[in-house]
Amino acid sequence: MFLNLYNLIYAPGVYINEFPFTKKKMQNNIKIRRADESDFETINSYINELEKTVFDKNIQHEIYSENISNEKNIYLVATKFDQVIGYLSCHTQNLLHHSGRVGEIQEMFVSHENRGLGIGKALVDKLKTISINENILQLEVTSNIKRNKAHRFYQNQQFEETHKKFVFKLIEQTKRDEK
Repeated sequence: MFLNLYNLIYAPGVYINEFPFTKKKMQNNIKIRRADESDFETINSYINELEKTVFDKNIQHEIYSENISNEKNIYLVATKFDQVIGYLSCHTQNLLHHSGRVGEIQEMFVSHENRGLGIGKALVDKLKTISINENILQLEVTSNIKRNKAHRFYQNQQFEETHKKFVFKLIEQTKRDEK
């Protein structure tokens, strides 16, 4: 049997991402926008999945509301047909040792069924654009040492590995949950 690749890939109504040997591409119905209060439920479920735990919803909502109302923070969501399928949060601050404003990505998550479509890249690209427009000098990200795929992703987005992060836990999560 002869397989005509030209017709398979370029036939009307057939997209190159349907060909089994190519990467999926981001669809036109994906939009990136600033997060708002209506996005909390989905983002909260993504945080619980990302951290493999269930945080107190009331505490999470209080933190979320505070963070999105802070003009120095940048919270973005990716939507597909108006459903949130991914998000990114970035907190910025003026730092003396940079003599200006620096942003740090705090969380980023794309739903499992939407991974590999370029949504993470689109979120980071939008953050880069906003950051340039807001005169942010540099973007940083800290990623758990176990998240090798995330490390490769950020390296592919031109983030350079330059630091090590050290953590001293003051309050364990279980003690915090008891309060």
